[in-house]
This record gives sequence, C-alpha cells and structure tokens, in this order.
Amino acid sequence: MAQSNIEWTELTWNPVTGCTKISPGCKFCYAEVMSKRLKAMGVEKYKEGFKIRTHFDALSIPFSWKKSKVVFVNSMSDLFHPDVPLEFIKAVFLVMNQTPQHTYQVLTKRSERLLELSTELNWTSNIWMGVSVENEEFTCRINDLSETGAKVKFLSIEPLIGAVKTLNLKKIDWVIVGGESGHKARPIEKAWIEFVKTKCDENGTPFFFKQWGKPKFNVNPLDPTINADHPQHAKGGCELDGKIYRELPDKAA
Repeated sequence: MAQSNIEWTELTWNPVTGCTKISPGCKFCYAEVMSKRLKAMGVEKYKEGFKIRTHFDALSIPFSWKKSKVVFVNSMSDLFHPDVPLEFIKAVFLVMNQTPQHTYQVLTKRSERLLELSTELNWTSNIWMGVSVENEEFTCRINDLSETGAKVKFLSIEPLIGAVKTLNLKKIDWVIVGGESGHKARPIEKAWIEFVKTKCDENGTPFFFKQWGKPKFNVNPLDPTINADHPQHAKGGCELDGKIYRELPDKAA
C-alpha cells in the first residue's frame, strides 16, 4: 500500500508488479521507470525489475485498512496481462468482494482479456473497471469494457496523444482525461480535450480533467494550478477555460 499523488484516487495497491508494452500510450511508462529505480534501491518486491510477478502476501493488505479507502489496483502493472493467471485475478477479486467498505479502481489496456474473463469474476459494486484509451485507434477498448459485468465503468483517456474522433459513452460512468508528463512527454491539444468534454456533456457523463502534462502544453500560461503551491496543482496545470473539472461517477461509493 502507498499513498498516491494521483488526483482521482487515495492509495495504490499492487498485488501484481511488472508489465510489457502493448500500445503507444506505454512508450514512456512511469511504472517501468519506477520499477527500475526500486530494484536499484534493493526493494525485494522489484528484484526482477519490470518482470510480471504476483504477490500473494499483498492480498491481505486491504483487510488492515481501518477506514474506507479509494484504491487504484495495480498502478505498477496490468491485472489482465496474459501472464497473470486467472486464479490469481480471482484471488484479487475475492479480496475486493470481501472488503466492500473500500472502492477499487482497476485499469487495463488488455480489454480483450478483460471481456473474455468477465463472466468468471464477481463484479461487486465497489469495483470500478476502466480501460485506457490514448487515441482513436484504441477506442475499441471501450466496446469491450461496455460488455463486461462491471457495475461502474470508466475511461482513462490518458495520456491523450492523438485525437479521439468517436466516443461511445452509452454504458460509461466516468471519463478521465490527461496529458502526458515527463522529460519526453508528447503534447496534448485543447481541441482533443474539448471533443471528449463535449461528448461527456451530451451524455451526462462525469468528466475529470487531470492535467495538461507540462506547462508548455497548457494554452493558458497564467493557469494558477500550474503553481506547485496551488491546492489543486497538477502537472502542467488542470484548468480548462478557467475551470477545474474533477467530477466523479454518480455511483461513487
């Protein structure tokens, strides 16, 4: 368990670590960089770097939290990676099923496997399931997510590195949008964000704009949230036309 700086969650919980790149959004994966750093520091959990590892000892952690938490599951991996056995995925779901006081946010780029395994899993209402969509090419992941049994479905359109031209939000409960950060971050364009925002407005879907990624991507250099001292500071700032959008799903626990 670790406190998180991610604006839409509180904690991270990593019963799985490691991953492999599957699409352009993975190019500058922060988890890969962090895994290498943790390996160099001698952290046992990351002794094999970014190789897929399951951690049975981590399954007991949520039972120790005394207060209700909002938890990003596997910030350092992808639960639906093909190298993660179904039985371990079921074990993770069982923990989430047995701790309904917590809200779990699971995010994957492997939407095909997610859909394939959906009927094998117990989708209690405290499990929010999301897919990553970085440009138009990967909007197909939305269709897979829509057909799962998840009670709350969300999109992480981050890093948004290209225009999204079609966006079916009929069965989607929440949309997060954000630009890429880091030394070699690819730019985000305001028009791309505005398209998603408009679709959310048309469908009544909660919209969460996380960040521009870098100040130079932000169309407003005077955005006060660029300042690290601002209470709602985000990388590159997070205002859109002078407003901060941090809406949450209507079904939020």
